[in-house]
Amino acid sequence: ADPRGAPTPRAKSVLGVWAELTKVRLNALVLVTTAVGFALAELGPIDWAQLGWTCAGTALAAASASLFNQLFERRRDALMLRTRGRPLPAKQVHPAAVFTAALLTGYAGAALIALMVGLLPAALAAINILLYALLYTPLKPRTTFNTLIGAVCGAIPPVIGWTAVTGSIDPGAWLLGGLLFVWQIPHFLALAWLYREDYARGGHAMLPVRDHGGEITAQVVVLTTLPLIPLGLSATRLGLAGHWSAVVSAIAGIGFCWLSFVFFKQRDDRSARR
Repeated sequence: ADPRGAPTPRAKSVLGVWAELTKVRLNALVLVTTAVGFALAELGPIDWAQLGWTCAGTALAAASASLFNQLFERRRDALMLRTRGRPLPAKQVHPAAVFTAALLTGYAGAALIALMVGLLPAALAAINILLYALLYTPLKPRTTFNTLIGAVCGAIPPVIGWTAVTGSIDPGAWLLGGLLFVWQIPHFLALAWLYREDYARGGHAMLPVRDHGGEITAQVVVLTTLPLIPLGLSATRLGLAGHWSAVVSAIAGIGFCWLSFVFFKQRDDRSARR
């Protein structure tokens, strides 16, 4: 291991290489949020086959976005201690193979959803790939607003799940997408604060990299955590969830806000990690 605690390139199995390239663990959360959107939109018994097709197509689309992201960022990844051991900067796979896989999985994911589920969720899956690969990724070294685009990408999967059932983007879909959008910003800024030196090494324009004292970062964390409380309660108001959900959501939201205030006051790695 690197003396500074950074990962070093190591031999991986073929399966391990592609699992890392497609970000299997991270994209598992994408599938969870997709399934939640599907389940909340379904008024009757869940159509498990339809849910399976939706999740399968979304998984392929998410894999495509991850492949494009790592392909386009391979040179910057090589500069960062945290990412230099990834398959592409470590030269464990050829870029052409990754590009081909990204195209195939993206096409297969959108086509599968279009054929088996519906055109609207398929369009959302395709748009998400394009946003992640052609907007979010190129903006990372250029502007701190890249985080907002990335949050949009993370907010779309539950909307895919919702539209797979209803065929339309209803208020419930907007609420689920809004919750995911807002939640990601303080979450990601806290991570960016922890790895701010590494992001600077890679040339990424993350807010904590530009905001050396962390004051603006902490303010944004607080301001984007506070809306989670009314958004969570709105799920009960719209009839998507019951009163127990409102209680748990309020407690969790207050806890999250408290931790964001602690980070605002202290602005250190320990409070950011919490």
